[in-house]
Amino acid sequence: MNSGAGSDTGAGSGPGRRRFVGGLLGAAAAGALSSVSACGSPAPPEQLRPDRTLRTAASSTGRSSHRPRSTGQLFLGTYTSQEGGGRGIGLATYDDATGHVTVTGTLTGVPDPSYLAVHPSGRTLYAVDEREKGGVTAVALSPTGEPEVLGTRDTGGAGPCHLSVHPGGRWLLSANYGSGSVAVHPIAESGALGERTDLVTHSAPPPGPGQDGPHAHQISTSPDGRHVLAVDLGNDTVYTYRLDEKAGTLRQVSYASLRPGAGPRHLTFHPSGQFAYLANELDDTVVVCAYDPATGRLTPGEPQPTGTGEGTNYPAQIVVTREGRFAFLANRGHNSITRYAIEGNGARLRLLDTVSVSEDFPRQLAFSPSQQLLFTANQKSSSVSVFHVDAANGELRLAGEPFAAPIAVCALPL
Repeated sequence: MNSGAGSDTGAGSGPGRRRFVGGLLGAAAAGALSSVSACGSPAPPEQLRPDRTLRTAASSTGRSSHRPRSTGQLFLGTYTSQEGGGRGIGLATYDDATGHVTVTGTLTGVPDPSYLAVHPSGRTLYAVDEREKGGVTAVALSPTGEPEVLGTRDTGGAGPCHLSVHPGGRWLLSANYGSGSVAVHPIAESGALGERTDLVTHSAPPPGPGQDGPHAHQISTSPDGRHVLAVDLGNDTVYTYRLDEKAGTLRQVSYASLRPGAGPRHLTFHPSGQFAYLANELDDTVVVCAYDPATGRLTPGEPQPTGTGEGTNYPAQIVVTREGRFAFLANRGHNSITRYAIEGNGARLRLLDTVSVSEDFPRQLAFSPSQQLLFTANQKSSSVSVFHVDAANGELRLAGEPFAAPIAVCALPL
């Protein structure tokens, strides 16, 4: 592995979306799909209905020291264009102490909302529209009324699969998987999005083995807010940018290269801000990366096992507890969560065990704000699993039976 300076100029010829999301970008793009195995055809689940209540078992052990809220909001991302998918963003509530989930309805009018993020104010939700002509949609949230779609803006690329809000709350960042580009949109005081201010295509270094081009999979901001990092699965590269917070433009300052064929997918920082953990989708590993906050330079270490054995497995997302003591990795194929102890103030991951999600293809992980609960969105089984998290040792315990959610690819608890 190595890291070095790089530039980001030129236009790429982006392929369609990765295979495990099936025909998301339409039949015309089917021949160009370039990543892991086909997602198959999950049995169509029940649609989310306002009158449907789904319960999980109550528990009084393994709770965080943070004071639990009685109820939180839960938003569910799906694919609306696939058979068995949802009709929009799923709406639900959950009990932070028991894991009890109550589905309250569906917000329609948002196509293929496969990834969700919330504004720091908590007043606006953002969703990607993961289609060949990609978009990002803003949704106003109200503590007393129904969510309201504020509008959609073009991302300038194909198949956006990830988005995040810059900590200042003025810019929305999005990653176009199909075209290997990242975009920036301004956020108004109302939470609505303005016209795109920048679009950067990952043209160098060249694509990794078996890849037909760049595939931007994630874009997020470093803990100190000084740099924006974009993970590209197709180029086996993590790019570091500086965001001009007046103009809304990105300037590349460095890049870090993973070993060829690693397929980096998702990066998560340790609370210290000096280390980050990278889930590699294609070679089934995780990598601890040193991070220099002053320069934004990321230095990958050696790949480490996921604890899933010899079978086919595609790591998806890694999350870290706020105290920086434990990390959890979602494993698609092995259908489990790997638990790591974090040592050396973030410098080392020690594999502890894996825990079954009892479902199929856990695509995404998310903590409740108290971190008493961990949610897994299970794409192929159209379900969400809810776990109690033991604050003392990081052990996970299912909070009852997973609940049905059509092609669940994102769970966002607030």
